[in-house]
Amino acid sequence: MTFKALSRVALVEDDEAFRMALAERLELADLTVTQYASAEAALKGLRAGFEGVVVTDLRMPGMDGRQLTDRLSGMDADLPVIIITGHGDVAEAVEAMKHGAYDFLTKPFAPDRLIETIRRALEKRSLVLDNRRLSALAAEGDWTIPLSGESQAITALRAAITQLGDARVDVLIEGETGAGKEAVARAIHNASRRRLKPFVPLACAALPESDAKGQLFGHEAGAFPGALRRRDGQIAQSHQGSLFLDEIDQAPRAVQLMMLRVLEEREILPLGATEPQALDLRVLAATKADPAAAVARGDLREDLYYRLNVVRLRTPPLRERRDDIPMLFARFMSRAADRLGREMPTIDHVVRRRLLEHDWPGNLRELSNFANQVVVGLGPVEGEADDHLIGEVGQLAQ
Repeated sequence: MTFKALSRVALVEDDEAFRMALAERLELADLTVTQYASAEAALKGLRAGFEGVVVTDLRMPGMDGRQLTDRLSGMDADLPVIIITGHGDVAEAVEAMKHGAYDFLTKPFAPDRLIETIRRALEKRSLVLDNRRLSALAAEGDWTIPLSGESQAITALRAAITQLGDARVDVLIEGETGAGKEAVARAIHNASRRRLKPFVPLACAALPESDAKGQLFGHEAGAFPGALRRRDGQIAQSHQGSLFLDEIDQAPRAVQLMMLRVLEEREILPLGATEPQALDLRVLAATKADPAAAVARGDLREDLYYRLNVVRLRTPPLRERRDDIPMLFARFMSRAADRLGREMPTIDHVVRRRLLEHDWPGNLRELSNFANQVVVGLGPVEGEADDHLIGEVGQLAQ
């Protein structure tokens, strides 16, 4: 889904010469005009959700502009109707506005004034339709949000995940911070025959080198003072399932060596054990930087890199899938509203502009925090710096 810039105008006027001349002037202003010679013809041609505005004369044979406004309001209460009227009909035009008309112009008028009014009405209509689409998308449910969307980048990634589901290979996932690497790993796990078995995420950067072996491999009872019972390590917990090594390039070198041996031998030796424990697991590893560059910097062991780099997937940053941003934002807002007990808010033009123009260096994580911000009523206001407040209230929804 993308936000649409609207340009359509339904022009309803029984005076053919005036209608055609006015339509020509509007089209010169890059507006797309559909002409109707009567209100009855317009009602047959227009539908709820019309992506544009209606411009109608007030005085016409048969159904007049006020009656047409009433009928259109019943069909779509938010459809902007602009009424063109003569000097003597101003009171009726004002009455029509009370019944839902957007604005009125009195003949004679400058075409540029009508064009300006139409553009304001189109902006309002665009916001209304965008909010309708966002609400509909949010109602579809909170499935794997980071991988949802219709952009070419995410569609190709989903196709690759499907192909890799049951492939008996480890996978290296590359992507910027917040781009959704763990979601990719979970999707690969869920697409495989291992989906009913454990998916164990391991934050490699947070592993203390001094205690890494115990955390990863576990221990037997009596392995050290205080070890009163046997405990499985995090690797053993992924037996028959999938082990996700997040930010493997940030793990201490000693931990990288331990993981290399697990990858090569598919077995572990818990502390205090005398026999190795065989494992059936799939390893999914992620780096937040180009893994080859991490090797060159000395952050990632070269032998571990080559062992992991059997199949490599790249998780696209949000700036490469801009068409997905409105839909992703809607789902994040829906999730935040449910968690915080708030109503699902509507978006205004300031929020919409932020969604379209911001570069989102924090990717999905930053977008999620922005959704939290909007839900709690701390959204941006006109004139704020582009990065003001984004991410400041992310913890409120944690």
